[in-house]
Amino acid sequence: MPHSTVQAGAYLHHVAFESSDPERLANFYAANMDMDVEKISDTEFRCTGPLRRFVAVKGEDQKLAYAGLAYRNAGVLADQRALAEANGVEILDNVSPYFEDGAFAVRDNDGHLICFGMAKTRTVSYKPERDGIHAPTQHLTFATQNIEGFKEFYVDKLGFFLSDRVLHENGEPATIFTTTNHEHHTIACFKSDRTGVDHHSYEAGTMDNIKQFCDRFSANDVLLTWGPGRHGPGNNLFVFYTDPDGNWIEISGELETIYDRDVIDWPQDARTLNKWGRAVLRS
Repeated sequence: MPHSTVQAGAYLHHVAFESSDPERLANFYAANMDMDVEKISDTEFRCTGPLRRFVAVKGEDQKLAYAGLAYRNAGVLADQRALAEANGVEILDNVSPYFEDGAFAVRDNDGHLICFGMAKTRTVSYKPERDGIHAPTQHLTFATQNIEGFKEFYVDKLGFFLSDRVLHENGEPATIFTTTNHEHHTIACFKSDRTGVDHHSYEAGTMDNIKQFCDRFSANDVLLTWGPGRHGPGNNLFVFYTDPDGNWIEISGELETIYDRDVIDWPQDARTLNKWGRAVLRS
């Protein structure tokens, strides 16, 4: 399977979650993640911060409405569409408000809607000296009862690069990490007894930036759900919080940069998930 498309670079531009109270959810992200809120309607609120975007829409709590992967240019986007079509993936209309004409969407094996496009407003490079903490929307991790189906869809059909796997003793996968750029993972998946989103993550870069977010959450009386710790796969620092709907938020730092190394197989073990201490094992 050629990976020229994903190696050209796509990144997680935004996520949109359904919520029974989208205004409350949007205000939570504004207060704790240094975002501004734009009310589109009574049923849609868009949150924007330095290199990060979160959308809350009326619907069912803890359900992904859609996610958006932004591509560098129209040629790479066209290559991604052609690869998906060649592998029998149904091409759907784009629903993301952030992408230019020519964007499209697909549904994975679990029904998650993923949009592909070029951002209407191009993202500037990361420059830590600018105002605000630059913690880009970085990755999205699913829970699934069909982890082999996840790999088949994202790696075999869409051409995402398989970076790491976590395996049970019998060789069955517990976690799969895939990437669409130089970062360790863009979309990942845990084997679970449920189907949905496990968490979404923002890459703060450094422990100092993570601490600033932690202080901001603390000032709003929001306590840590898990962490601080360091993952094995990806080697990233992490803290986890829970939003009012029960969605997990990860704030990460020092995520591994990869280029052409081989896939690493990790054991399904607490120390794989957290080198420093307590782990939250999904399976």
